[in-house]
Amino acid sequence: MAKPLQEYQRKRNFAATPEPAGTGRKTRKAHALQFCIQKHDASHLHYDFRLELDGTLKSWAIPKGPSLDPKQRRLAVHVEDHPLDYASFEGSIPEGHYGAGDVIVWDRGIWEPEGDARAAYEKGKLRFRLQGEKLSGTWNLFRTHLAGKKEQWLLVKSNDEQARSEDEYRIVEALPDSVLSDAVLPGLGADAKAAATSDTKATATKAVAKPAKPSRRKAALPEQMSPQLATLVDEPPSGDWRYEVKFDGYRLLARIDGKDIRLYTRNGHDWSAKMPRQVEALRKLKLKSGWLDGEVVVIDEEGVADFQALQNAFDESDDSALTYYLFDAPWLDGQDLRDAPLHERRAMLADALQSNDSDALRYSEDFEAPVDSLLASACQLQLEGLIGKRADSPYREQRSRDWIKLKCQQRQEFIIVGYTDPKGSRQGLGALLLALHDERGRLRYAGRVGTGFSAQTLEHLHDRLQPLRAEPPVLLNLPAGAAARGVHWLSPTLLAEVAYTQMTRDGIVRHAVFHGLREDKPAQGIGHEQAEPAASEKRPGKAAASRTATAERRLNSNGELHLTHPDRVIDPSTGVTKRRIAEYYAQVAPWIMPHLQRRPVALVRAPEGLGGELFFQKHAAHLKLPDIRTYTKTEAGQAAMVLGSPTALLGAVQMNTVELHTWNAIETSFDKPDRFVLDLDPDPALPWKAMIEATQLTLTLLDTLGLKSFIKTSGGKGLHLVVPLTRRAGWDEVKAFTQAIVEHLAGLFPDRLSAVAGPKNRVGKIYIDYLRNGLGATTVCAYSLRARPGMSVSVPIAREELSHLKGADQWNIDTLLERLTDFEDPWADFASTRQSITKGMRRQLGVER
Repeated sequence: MAKPLQEYQRKRNFAATPEPAGTGRKTRKAHALQFCIQKHDASHLHYDFRLELDGTLKSWAIPKGPSLDPKQRRLAVHVEDHPLDYASFEGSIPEGHYGAGDVIVWDRGIWEPEGDARAAYEKGKLRFRLQGEKLSGTWNLFRTHLAGKKEQWLLVKSNDEQARSEDEYRIVEALPDSVLSDAVLPGLGADAKAAATSDTKATATKAVAKPAKPSRRKAALPEQMSPQLATLVDEPPSGDWRYEVKFDGYRLLARIDGKDIRLYTRNGHDWSAKMPRQVEALRKLKLKSGWLDGEVVVIDEEGVADFQALQNAFDESDDSALTYYLFDAPWLDGQDLRDAPLHERRAMLADALQSNDSDALRYSEDFEAPVDSLLASACQLQLEGLIGKRADSPYREQRSRDWIKLKCQQRQEFIIVGYTDPKGSRQGLGALLLALHDERGRLRYAGRVGTGFSAQTLEHLHDRLQPLRAEPPVLLNLPAGAAARGVHWLSPTLLAEVAYTQMTRDGIVRHAVFHGLREDKPAQGIGHEQAEPAASEKRPGKAAASRTATAERRLNSNGELHLTHPDRVIDPSTGVTKRRIAEYYAQVAPWIMPHLQRRPVALVRAPEGLGGELFFQKHAAHLKLPDIRTYTKTEAGQAAMVLGSPTALLGAVQMNTVELHTWNAIETSFDKPDRFVLDLDPDPALPWKAMIEATQLTLTLLDTLGLKSFIKTSGGKGLHLVVPLTRRAGWDEVKAFTQAIVEHLAGLFPDRLSAVAGPKNRVGKIYIDYLRNGLGATTVCAYSLRARPGMSVSVPIAREELSHLKGADQWNIDTLLERLTDFEDPWADFASTRQSITKGMRRQLGVER
């Protein structure tokens, strides 16, 4: 009898194709039966439909792809079985090899046969339900008697709630992309095709890493979007650039869904209620849907944006003077334009605004004159500067060098850390004390600003600052002597927009002028903004170079860290070395240390790399690390260790640490947890959509209970919900409460969620693990690497980002730092959240005491 994968393996040369060989497969844990549909741009574009059965993927090639219309019968040509790990394969099969062309995973999930699947398959009549990212409901596959070299089957959708007419909706056109990556077919590009002819798997796989995308795609309107941000440069670059006025206002994104208009700030706050004129003007455009990008300003009598007047308008709830200048349309009337070139997006925006007759909205024009003369004119008119945009650039929801800033003066946000009393006849306050974060995330005193205030501003500022009175913040360079006398210190949460002539070597601003408060940005991560060289676009920016230099100093300074075997490869799949891991932790130290430095930690060590044995170490034993604090079982309930500094963290890396896991308590109160964690762990065959839905259900219950929660990716397969607590309840009480939450959810949704541990109990479901909430139990730390191929990272995310996630391993050692550029911490309120488990919460869950 032929082996199940014999024909598959006979047709392929695995030394040249990146496809999985399907040999040496380990025994799989219990899971639901998986299915996948791969979009395959071979000699003819088609869709490969695969169902797991008896240890392989039974496979059919469907030329036209699936249809949701029960009247459409799609031809499905039966082909050879494929190995199970083929279900996640994306890449380019080289020219000259069987199936040459590009492959993406168009859909994936689980399938549930009706009756005996094996008998139905042999009979040639399968009826089953799909639970995928795109396809769901009941489907049918049946064998025909049509002549052909291979068996001819038909794929037909049953007439159920998920069925839709082909005239109304064609799913392969409406949802053309991969569910695992950003890859799109057809047309990965000539470069990808050429690279696919290489005889190495690395080159073939790399060919689809950054595929070309069509400029416009039909898709559902996203719930959230983030604005593209510009990079400050020291001079105009060469090339085809379009220049607009740099507005002195608040950045806003407008979401249009029929008559529902929402205006969002950079950090996701809904300001629609503050701007009814703009909302009504957008509604009159009669757009069906869209996301528009712009900036709201107040223009003074000389035609210049007045930031202080803008702030006064919001303080007084008066939108009559507000003008919303629109400059981009990343989404318009059902079309995703983010991959369209800038000039195309702006042309469509200008066309959409032709019907606008309100001064509440304006189109931001660009200018044809040479950039040097434009900048000179802008500065002469006392504008803030110019924004330059590459004419053919796509829209990216992050900071990019495709958009640049050219400033007339040095001006940026500073963190307000204190104020002085007024002198003489002045009322309100004297001066504001300013601070900035350095490259390691530490606050540094940056001087004072005492000019630029009106009498109205001084009075308003004084009232705003009173609730922020606090102990002196932790500053590396507190002002001394007379400069420190009479200072009222503040919690470092409010931002001031300040212009200045220069900054001294010690980081102190000179000739500072106050322009207003910034309420559209968080204080977290605000540092000295320095212009980058415009000509060296492929080099890292100064901030990145500074972080790297800091990492090198930590790695090389005498006695601070001696890194042995720095070139040892830890992850063979990526080539990541021990030195690269040390550099990573040095760079993310400002972000990881707040989650690490007071909590007992367990280390996952990989002395021989990921291919060797991994050690999970919960106490110091013979480890000799700098700045490590150890506790006995008597002191902590279990032997425990705490890494007290970045130096200790890097010392752990020297001892071959890859992962870091932390307790739910801090070292000042071992007996009372200050948080609990719900770990959502899916059957790996489930579609990612199921994880998002389960997370949203759990968040809804926590909201109903009145508990604020924070989300992070696990870096593996699932998500973690972390709920901060005031330290009142003991371990047993918290664990019992979390068990009640999970059992309540599993009782409400028994077909989706499980409260019982073990792979057999989560087949086709998501297990919510509450066992991490006992004394000494740990959860992977935020920003920790994961000891698995690819070196993914556990990353905090905002609730608004949840629906955009493609997987729990979305970020890795190479991509996380890009996310942290201009970072707005989604967990900024974690440490200040005060909440406790109450009797009312327990009653809602039906917990008897």
